[in-house]
Amino acid sequence: MQRSSKNGWVLVLLMLAGIVIGGFLAQYLGRLPYFSWLSYGQTFGLTKPLVLDLQVLTLQFALTFRFTIAGILGIVIAFLIYRKM
Repeated sequence: MQRSSKNGWVLVLLMLAGIVIGGFLAQYLGRLPYFSWLSYGQTFGLTKPLVLDLQVLTLQFALTFRFTIAGILGIVIAFLIYRKM
């Protein structure tokens, strides 16, 4: 039973790596005219942080997701690598 949970963690780590690498590719290759389509995407979430001021402590909460074509391709490639393992 532990084996399946380890495989699940491997999948999560591979997916996160795919998202991060896809984000880097979108940022750097998106500047080139031929690869500009990789940086096309949508951003959603809390763009302005929620602030909780307790006079002694101030907390700010913000969460933003940015999905790009390169990030989605990174997720797909990570899943294919996981399937081959």
